[in-house]
Amino acid sequence: MKAAVILFPGSNREGDVARAIRQVSGHAPAIVWHGEHALPAGTDLVVLPGGFAYGDYLRCGAIAARSPVMDAVCTHAGRGGFVLGICNGFQIACEAGLLPGVLMRNSKMHFVCRMQYLRVERNDTAYTSVYARHQVIKVAIAHGEGNYTADDETYARLEAEDRVAFRYCDAQGHVGEANPNGSASDIAGIYSEKLNVLGLMPHPENLIDSLVGGTDGRGMFQSLVKELAPLAA
Repeated sequence: MKAAVILFPGSNREGDVARAIRQVSGHAPAIVWHGEHALPAGTDLVVLPGGFAYGDYLRCGAIAARSPVMDAVCTHAGRGGFVLGICNGFQIACEAGLLPGVLMRNSKMHFVCRMQYLRVERNDTAYTSVYARHQVIKVAIAHGEGNYTADDETYARLEAEDRVAFRYCDAQGHVGEANPNGSASDIAGIYSEKLNVLGLMPHPENLIDSLVGGTDGRGMFQSLVKELAPLAA
């Protein structure tokens, strides 16, 4: 699996993502500066990491989405290449038109930083095949604008096409009572129409090693390696 992690001014989770990919796949990803106009040849997976790209001025992700490298990222996604947007990366993916909707201020207007349970909505994608359907996993969240918002038509389409990737839940998998940000339908992550682009607010890259509190996030990277390693062979 050949991965590239995009580095924007203000990114602060690129090292965490790179470590997760290296630990699970055995190969270090390329770190690509936002000002580049092309991705490394043979890139399978592009990761838009968390952080505060451009200090979150204007709207979160709005400036980063117009960086030179994003033309290459959108072209990559358009031909079926995989793109993973985490937290600020989810915001960037929405602003770039890779995913529908926007991320708004948390409903209680506070930055939220804590561990959070998620329910895996489907396990037949490149990002979730190692998990069980409706498995409850625990990962970290850290965001001030994670309230996923879209129009009614978009919500209906996401549900009808089974494109909700994860929902916020409690330890027993119940949704509706453990939403940290007001996101409609407890949405924590969504897929693109072709299921090759995933955006999510939580940080699976921080939960891949038992030394730092758990390994529930490791399954996402294991799933990607399972899907993409044969392509790189």
